[in-house]
Amino acid sequence: MRLMFEDEARFGRISDPRRCWAPPGIRPEVNTQLVREYEYAFAALCPHDGTLETLVLPSVNTEAMGVFLAEVSQRHAHEFILMVLDGAGWHRAKRLQMPSNMRLIPLPPWSPPLNPVEHLWDEVREKWFANRVFNSMNALEEQLVTALTTLEADLPRVASLTGFDWIRSIPLNAN
Repeated sequence: MRLMFEDEARFGRISDPRRCWAPPGIRPEVNTQLVREYEYAFAALCPHDGTLETLVLPSVNTEAMGVFLAEVSQRHAHEFILMVLDGAGWHRAKRLQMPSNMRLIPLPPWSPPLNPVEHLWDEVREKWFANRVFNSMNALEEQLVTALTTLEADLPRVASLTGFDWIRSIPLNAN
């Protein structure tokens, strides 16, 4: 059995100026833009071992969620997955195609801090998107894919970012 947490995040060409380091006496300048174009990242992670599965899609809806769940199910075909997620409408839709080796468990309403994937999004935004301007959606998608594949390959880092004590103490050996 594998316990995973799932969430989606929107990444777009609207820039997000953040604090940055500069030598004393120098005021840093950061370019900004207000282009309303977005890509959506889906992520499911296991805080116990740092396993991370991601997919970048052009929209977030029931069909996209079904595609993502099918992909995660296929990557872990020989395991039963308990997938903890928030209460978004597309997570509860009757037409959502559920893989046979997966069960969805909703978090209580208004509880995003309980989902460790939120820490993953903070890391991506801080390390790969802060103070960046993208000239095209292709450039943004390339940066997003680079961030996610880098994190997928770094299991200890993902486990460190998301392995809350209350999650790591959950026994995963169901009889």
